[in-house]
Amino acid sequence: MTLDPTGRRHPARAPFSLLNAWNDVNTRAWIYQALVVAGILGLAAYLIANAQHALAKQGISTGFSFLESRAGFEIGEKSIAFSSTDTFLRAYGVAILNTLKVSGASILLATVVGVAVGLGRLSSNPLMRKLASIYVEVFRNTPQLIQLVFWYTLIANLPRPRQALSLGESVFLSNRGLAVPWLADASAAWVLVAAVLAALAAGGAARALCARLARRRGRPVPGATLLALVAAALPLAAGTALAWPLEITAPVLRGFNFQGGLTLSPEFVALLLGLALYIAAFIAEIVRSGVQSVGRGQIEAAQAVGLSRFDIYLKIVFPQALRVMVPPAAGQYVSIIKNSSLGVAIGYPELFNVNNTIVTLSGHTVEAIAIMMSIYLAISFVIAALMNLYNRYVQIRER
Repeated sequence: MTLDPTGRRHPARAPFSLLNAWNDVNTRAWIYQALVVAGILGLAAYLIANAQHALAKQGISTGFSFLESRAGFEIGEKSIAFSSTDTFLRAYGVAILNTLKVSGASILLATVVGVAVGLGRLSSNPLMRKLASIYVEVFRNTPQLIQLVFWYTLIANLPRPRQALSLGESVFLSNRGLAVPWLADASAAWVLVAAVLAALAAGGAARALCARLARRRGRPVPGATLLALVAAALPLAAGTALAWPLEITAPVLRGFNFQGGLTLSPEFVALLLGLALYIAAFIAEIVRSGVQSVGRGQIEAAQAVGLSRFDIYLKIVFPQALRVMVPPAAGQYVSIIKNSSLGVAIGYPELFNVNNTIVTLSGHTVEAIAIMMSIYLAISFVIAALMNLYNRYVQIRER
């Protein structure tokens, strides 16, 4: 025993030795894990070296230097400038943006449709409840690739631009795609999108801060809603000022196609519908099960105090149901990212489609596939991380 300056007794520490370290359970666990990781890394290094040796014997070069080579092909749909004289690396950039564009739009549409259909399945109206059930059964039990080909075939058989289906003489749907009014300056559109995202993040952060202060003080923070609105308005106002003047152009038929506005290609629209409507059926079931997980007694108590149906769902049902809905919904969002590779079936230039072209032209099959897998993995990790952050935000914390 040893005495500290206060006079308290402490057991004497045994001198360090390898035997004592090995007898410690935690130390042995760390050693075992380190050996497993080292074994996996060693096996991976052996396989990579073996593959490089085999390729070198056949005269096939390896490495990622091909990314700086001239691409030699065109990409029909692109968010940034690209030509056949650009590099393979820039082609990957175009493909990533195309994948993110269709995936982001699909996530938004799938969420809106899924929530609406999920609530429709719980409706007291028999017709609405039946229609929502039919939607879920049809889209959930039909292969997604078949749905994708169906939408593409349907759009390809629409009337030509001169006989396009129109909505208010500003939105046109034809076999050339969907033409809608849009900002004349593409950079201004990106600035506004960034401003909206920043506004949502700032408003959510302000609201979370006020909620944390309220829990610490044990009473609501005065002006919390106003603070969240101001925090959201500042980046939105700044983005609007940067994008000023905002000029919106409407599509106009000139020659054989529409000019002005924004035209979404048939491939983009078909892939958007194929991804969103399929995943929306699964999100609908997630919403239905999440709402049903809330005790019936709480809803009856809310009705007893005179809350409207909208307030019941907004303040009672959804805050509790989100704890059940967010984790499986995150899995569906990741599925949208991965299933966007089905765009190769209809010619949409997403990551998988462009990667196949790069493999054919460059001959670097292993490297190109490794790049593609890493990109999909990184995007999926980001989506999962963001959903985990949101899941922690919506969790109801007990005092």
